Amino acid sequence: MNFLRSSSRAIQAAALITAATLALTACGTAGASGPAAETGTFAKDSNTLVIGLVPDESSATSSQQPIADYVGKISGKKVEVKQSSNYAALIEAAIAGQVDVVSFSGFTYLQAKAKGAKFTPVGASVDASTHEPGYYSDAIVPAGSAVTDLAGFKGKKVCFVNENSTSGYLFPQYMLNKAGVTGGAYTPVMAGKHDVSAQKVAKGTECEVGFAQDITVTTSGPAAGLFKASDLKVVHREFVPGPPFAVADGLPADLKKLLTDKMSTVTTADIKAAGITTTEAFEKFFGEGNKPVDDKYYDNLRDLCKRLPDVKTCAGI
Repeated sequence: MNFLRSSSRAIQAAALITAATLALTACGTAGASGPAAETGTFAKDSNTLVIGLVPDESSATSSQQPIADYVGKISGKKVEVKQSSNYAALIEAAIAGQVDVVSFSGFTYLQAKAKGAKFTPVGASVDASTHEPGYYSDAIVPAGSAVTDLAGFKGKKVCFVNENSTSGYLFPQYMLNKAGVTGGAYTPVMAGKHDVSAQKVAKGTECEVGFAQDITVTTSGPAAGLFKASDLKVVHREFVPGPPFAVADGLPADLKKLLTDKMSTVTTADIKAAGITTTEAFEKFFGEGNKPVDDKYYDNLRDLCKRLPDVKTCAGI
């Protein structure tokens, strides 16, 4: 009897274990297709994506809202826009995990990354002047100038845009540094705007040589009648990587893949096809849409910061 009682209890225990195992398996299967199956971290919750935007002169919320709407459409999640009051605030939000996806600037991305933010760039907006995710900073001289390279800028009156301009000051400093033409070897002139810098160089009096963004030199400046394209000669140019759209590394793997696949190549046409209304401000801002980029795409910015460690923009990179 004792043997039979023990056997009965063993059979009952095995049955209970089997039933519990089946119940747990069933629960796991039921949740696999729902939000409970997502393994990852979110800035707010698994039903919401928080998108961070850099400050914009004409209200980033209005000019970039269709991007936020599109992210919500493809992810099936509620999207909240977190517009930072300044670049430093956006960096801190990324570091603190308060945003899930971010529309960075190139340097803002590197600053955030260097300070511990866990984000990966997936795409960058295409510039109309290059049809690539970035544009050029041009080193220019008057068409009839004897200067043929950056070394010839030594001893000259050099036009820059202003000290806060990436393509009109920061990259020009980078170009000159690589050419061995450092501060004190020339006379800087701050023109204030790209078109004014190009115009002054074209005249060749107040500025003998200088810098401006490529589209101003080739297109917008001549179109405005400030100078002719033939008045200027480009002796060197440097590519400026475009602002990246980055995804938090901590998001669930399937969601990261979805955002990477969709946002790396999204165009205005894609956004409209999703039933989202776009504005003229957005279409001007977004241009030809995104092309895929990765972290290495921004290596020339890192190199710039190694050569120009005292530049404020490079702090911490």
